[in-house]
Order: sequence, then C-alpha cells, then structure tokens
Amino acid sequence: MQITRRKTRQISVGSVKIGGDAPVVVQSMTTSDTRDIPATLREIHRLEEVGCEIVRVAVPDKESAEALPKIRSQIQIPLIADVHFDYHLALAALAAGVDGLRLNPGNIGSKERVTKIVKIAKDQGVPIRVGVNAGSLERDLRERYGYPTAEAMVESALRHIEILEEQGFYDTKVSLKASHVGLAVDAYRLFSQKSVYPVHLGITEAGTVATGAVKSAVGLGILLSEGIGDTIRISLAGDSTEEVGVGFEIL
Repeated sequence: MQITRRKTRQISVGSVKIGGDAPVVVQSMTTSDTRDIPATLREIHRLEEVGCEIVRVAVPDKESAEALPKIRSQIQIPLIADVHFDYHLALAALAAGVDGLRLNPGNIGSKERVTKIVKIAKDQGVPIRVGVNAGSLERDLRERYGYPTAEAMVESALRHIEILEEQGFYDTKVSLKASHVGLAVDAYRLFSQKSVYPVHLGITEAGTVATGAVKSAVGLGILLSEGIGDTIRISLAGDSTEEVGVGFEIL
C-alpha cells in the first residue's frame, strides 16, 4: 500500500528533524525521578541502545531542573523537558540547554511570562510541543462541549498555537492525546485538516505492554496509514525501552 505523508512544517529537535520529508521519529519518556541523575542516565543510555531517537524527562520542580545540565551533557540523543504551569522551570530548562520543551503556553500565566520563554526558545532554536490531553482540557471547553470531544481538543491546540504565533514563534509540534483510541484518532484527523504543524502521535495511559501495544498499534496504525504523524511515543506501564521496540514495530 502506498502511503502519502501529510505535508507539515519541518522543525529540528537538536539534530533530529521532525516533519517535512523526515522519517517518523520514535520517542520515549523516562520513568526515573529526574532528580536522581544516575538512575535517569542509566535509563536514557538503555533507551539509546535500543534506538530511541528523542527522550523526554519530567521537570516538576526546581531540583529536577537543576539536574538537567548534568543529564544533557552525558547523553547522545536530544533531550526534551516536560514542564507544566511554572514558567520558572521552563526558563531553567532552557538555561540547561535542553533541545525541546513540552508545555502549553496558555497554562503558563501572563503574556509577559510566555514572552520570556518564547524569546529564549527562539534565540536558542528550541522547539515547543503543545500537548493537549483529553483529560485536562480547559474549563471553558469542558463546560461548552460537555465532555472531551475531538473539536474541543483541536480548539485547545489552536488556542495555544495562537499564543505562540502572536510572539512570532512557529517551531511548534502538537499532540492531541486521549486514552480512548477513537477520540484520539478523530482529534488528530481534525487537527490535520486545520493545520500544517507536525504532530506527535500517542495514546495516553495505553496500559501494560500487551494492552498498550494493541491500543497504540490500532490508533497510530490508522493515522500513520493515512499519512498523519511525524513522531510517535508509545505509552506503556513498565520499562521505557519496551515503548521504543513497540514503536519501531508499528512503523
């Protein structure tokens, strides 16, 4: 079967190209406490050995942010910092030299805070992933739509993208994740009709290796077969290296 890839803007996460004519990229996320530098490094090195192309770490607090420079200096693949709400952590991650940020600018606070983050990200060539999750949509969208819908998820994504575009920032990729496979597929399809930004595919809380692999294969398989998807992460409960193996097997 001939698959025609959807044409998207190309961005760079470190040395890895995403979107455009680049191959689909396989990512993973560490399960180690980011503050535990030796444990996090051991996990990332195992991920590198099985072919993981980009790795993401959680940055929930100051101590996690302070660990980033030592982690970044001892790994070969690009490092993405996952930040929620606290713009100080995003600034600290950028100062640490991360290759990408995962955050939603609408949750960071004032326009001034977003401007600070975006200016530095732009100067350093660091892309931002807008990560929409069906389980944590903005209150006004939940009230208007009544429950998570593909339309609500896409509206949330476009809202965050607009904030970045107002700052002249376009090095963006987008994820629209849900634990319900059909909802995730519908959201990615709808977004792909409305935007040319590259998309990061995933099913949230997919489950154990067996269950998660099946749910991810079905959902991501549908989208990839339609030419949608520039990078993927398989969410599994267990060893993160399993995510990489399942991801390559799906591709």
